[in-house]
Amino acid sequence: MISVSEALEHLFSLASPLNTEIVPLAQANGRVLAKSVTARRDQPPFAGSAMDGYAMVAEEVVPGAHFQVIGEAAAGHGFDGQLAAGQCIRIFTGAPVPSTATRVVIQEDVTRDGDCITLGDSIDKGFHIRPAGADFTDGQIFSAPRLLRPSDIALLAAMNIDEVPVTRRPVVAIMSTGDELVMPGESPGPDQIIASNSFGLQAMLRDLGAEARLLPIARDTRDSLETAFSLTDDADLVLTIGGASVGDHDLVGDVAADLGMERSFYKIAMRPGKPLMAGRLASGAMMMGLPGNSVSAMVCGHVFVTPVIRAMLGLGDAPAQEHTATLAAPAGANGPRQHYMRARVENGEITIFCDQDSSLLTVLSDSNALAVRPPSDGARDVGDTLSYLPI
Repeated sequence: MISVSEALEHLFSLASPLNTEIVPLAQANGRVLAKSVTARRDQPPFAGSAMDGYAMVAEEVVPGAHFQVIGEAAAGHGFDGQLAAGQCIRIFTGAPVPSTATRVVIQEDVTRDGDCITLGDSIDKGFHIRPAGADFTDGQIFSAPRLLRPSDIALLAAMNIDEVPVTRRPVVAIMSTGDELVMPGESPGPDQIIASNSFGLQAMLRDLGAEARLLPIARDTRDSLETAFSLTDDADLVLTIGGASVGDHDLVGDVAADLGMERSFYKIAMRPGKPLMAGRLASGAMMMGLPGNSVSAMVCGHVFVTPVIRAMLGLGDAPAQEHTATLAAPAGANGPRQHYMRARVENGEITIFCDQDSSLLTVLSDSNALAVRPPSDGARDVGDTLSYLPI
């Protein structure tokens, strides 16, 4: 068995960043920016008013001063004239400020009578002018790689960028294996269960930005497994679930090897999730054989599949980011394998669930964290700091 960190090193060596494609900005949210882009204009493109009020020369602003209103500027409609001494224009938020004006006095500090205004005794001290290029300037770089969020999309739109280069979505084929499985909604026989792992992993992969599709359930025969593998030629990553152990009916590894898979490793010193294999198929796709226990498969999804997808998207080779919290209850000593324990984090404290059986999805559903216990970690007391993975 190899360690979790060694397994990740092997996986990263198999997971290369994918190629780039151009997509419309409206379709770019949640994608990974693959190449840096540059702004095509200044923002704002002109000195603009930050308030509704009157634009004038700053040196003339004194309490009680009188001004003649000679025009108006609104958003999208500037004032083309020049201001002489004692003159001002009515201006609204977002409107261009005339080049000769250097201050906007807010309308609350002004009394108006026809085309004349008088400044009040108490005048707000702000100048209320946003300078041209205050947000960004023409040619400013928006750096890649970067997972694009709604706020990024708004910024790129303001930069006048209508198309962006993004990393292609990884295509992931998910293959559940086993005679005992039926699809949700079907009527299982007395010795069968519902295939749940594939749906949980598909949801996880879609959240990560991958294109994940479910293959038909592969039965515990060579013919069925070979047929399932034949449907993966266009995949970047093939995830098999179950059949990766050493039992008489665990045929996935043997069939994959017969089809040309070059195995990178098999078995990891962790729990749950020890019987995990990885390698490269003859098609060039990366393969990961996940354990069949429900919780084991999902834990491996968080610990291994998530970093692999991020690496394929060009976001770097790094383990899933761990956080820390203080223990809310004592925890016994850990065994010789790294243990990812279902837990709940609230208000900075982490509580590890008592029952860690790897088949209990209810416990996983109630969890929002995986407490990380290193190999041979000693007993922990209340208040000790513990690492965890958010899930």
